[in-house]
Amino acid sequence: MNGESSLMEREMKEKAKGCCSVEERYTQWKSLVPVLYDWLANHNLVWPSLSCRWGPLLEEATYKNRHRLYLSEQTDGSVPNTLVIANCEVVKPRVAAAEHISQFNEEARSPFVKKHKTILHPGEVNRIREFPQNNSIVATHTDSPEVLIWDVETQPNRHAVLGAATSRPDLVLKGHKDDAEYALAMCPTEPFVLSGGKDKCVVLWSVHDHISTLAVEADSDDKQGSIIGGNNEKGKENSSIGPRGIYEGHTDTVEDVQFCPSSAQEFCSVGDDSRLILWDARVGSAPVVKVDKAHRGDLHCVDWSPHDINFILTGSADNTIHMFDRRNLKSGEVGSPVYKFEGHDAPVLCVQWNPDKSSVFGSAAEDGIVNIWDHDKVGKTTADSADSTSPGLFFRHAGHRDKVVDIHWNASDPWTIVSVSDDCESSGGGGTLQIWRMMDLIYRPEEEVLDELEKYHSHIFECNS
Repeated sequence: MNGESSLMEREMKEKAKGCCSVEERYTQWKSLVPVLYDWLANHNLVWPSLSCRWGPLLEEATYKNRHRLYLSEQTDGSVPNTLVIANCEVVKPRVAAAEHISQFNEEARSPFVKKHKTILHPGEVNRIREFPQNNSIVATHTDSPEVLIWDVETQPNRHAVLGAATSRPDLVLKGHKDDAEYALAMCPTEPFVLSGGKDKCVVLWSVHDHISTLAVEADSDDKQGSIIGGNNEKGKENSSIGPRGIYEGHTDTVEDVQFCPSSAQEFCSVGDDSRLILWDARVGSAPVVKVDKAHRGDLHCVDWSPHDINFILTGSADNTIHMFDRRNLKSGEVGSPVYKFEGHDAPVLCVQWNPDKSSVFGSAAEDGIVNIWDHDKVGKTTADSADSTSPGLFFRHAGHRDKVVDIHWNASDPWTIVSVSDDCESSGGGGTLQIWRMMDLIYRPEEEVLDELEKYHSHIFECNS
């Protein structure tokens, strides 16, 4: 880490040491926003959200880009739960003025986030995942055994009012025998969907199976619609398909699943039994590798590196993140991670690799913190890391005041993150959505930053003379 960013981090750590409450920590974080962030937008939510995801890049302009953004609204039942499709403007690097970044109102809704369409969801939206093969298709989990598929472009816009009927999904994936609440993943190479649930099973579907059936129906009925068959608003029944495979190996609820980035047949799962299991559909429904004790507590999340398919991240109720090398994993043994990352004070709820830099990943936890890590920095002694209690940790986003339930890196706008917190415990309701990008001086190579500062050295001194 370069000298300037190290100074920023040390200042933040020193101020954090004196914090006695979440509000004090938050107030001190706000004072550092102008020097820590290149862009930050705060969006107050009337209802809490349990998931947020970037959709496609919609428009590129000179000073900002417009992106699709998916989020949920978890209501108290007085009005329907919703799946929200929003348009989000993200200012490009080094465009926003520091004073603008620092001036935001926690109670206001950001002008950079505008609701585009609302889908009235049957039940709470626990997870949202987007299809890499089709920008308009998303999958959702709710408190039921089913996975719901939506074409957000063809679905009609609805208003969440008392007594309104819920929207009809375009496709329903059936196969679980109990609720499938959180574990949901999309394959990056094929239109495959993966899910896990309270029935202790991992279930695999192929949307190709529905498309094949739909083609026959279209020939006979002359139907029109999306690749998943239209929005069914006027239909009698939802279209549905059964699974390609059901995989049994967990002894408790499956909390998260993830595909191998290079194979539609390989995937992994984690659960409340503390197990990390690797699967390969080509060799059957039994686990390929079953690590019985990957952590000391329940496992909440998992992510498979898109840069090196040997590395897998797991986050746990034991407050830690483990990075595993799958070449070293053996069934029936206690998991031996390549490294254990310790920097949260509460259960870790989400982990995700940075899509741009192979050694960097983010984590979110119930402590209200989003940590950004670089495993290349582990073991490297520098002036600022010598006294560090969390090797590899180089940035802490403390903008939330309650548990951070989801984060997502923007693949088309490097280093831009959306994060969402459920603020019910701290404020009695609502949530906070934030879009942010740390100052590039923090993560760029030290030599590169020093060269740039040297280039502007004379200009800076002239302006201050």
